[in-house]
Amino acid sequence: MPVMEGAHADLLREAIAAEAVGHRALLDGDAEGATRALRSAAGLYRASWEAAPPASYGRLIGLLKASILAGDARAEAAYAAAQIPDEADSPPAAYARAIAALVRDDATTAAAATEAMRAGSPPFVRAADAITALADRDPQAYAAAIAAIVDDFAGREAHLTGVPIADTALMLERLAEPRGLACRPASPLLPAR
Repeated sequence: MPVMEGAHADLLREAIAAEAVGHRALLDGDAEGATRALRSAAGLYRASWEAAPPASYGRLIGLLKASILAGDARAEAAYAAAQIPDEADSPPAAYARAIAALVRDDATTAAAATEAMRAGSPPFVRAADAITALADRDPQAYAAAIAAIVDDFAGREAHLTGVPIADTALMLERLAEPRGLACRPASPLLPAR
């Protein structure tokens, strides 16, 4: 992680640490502990975003992931969507926009945002594939995209929070559930069902 300075950096480190606690609790089957830690992480990501330099969209992604995994993302999705200017088209801004749109059941905005995500690194492209499949309600494309995401996480030597968990896949699975598209892949990087 690059050297960061200022209160926003301290808040970001605290958010990542709280998210790690939540990730461990998820993998241990402690739903209550996970919810508590992930809500804390979401609040810290939001505070970090508000104190950070403009265009620090990764913090909005963290906010959305943590709140989705905590089970209460509606308010945070509305907040995140309002924070992203229409002209922001970086892959992280587009990713945050797409996630917020899926939470709000706006498939059109989610699908449109994936175009800018595809200009990013391979993990952005894999997430874009899954989001497009969710927006299109395409179960085969979604299952293939989630498998690719889980495989990517399984091949990583390090994870942002230090906890080996496929949190992107888990977040997308939570968004897939109300659409009837959850495929529940089996992996040591995902909580047991």
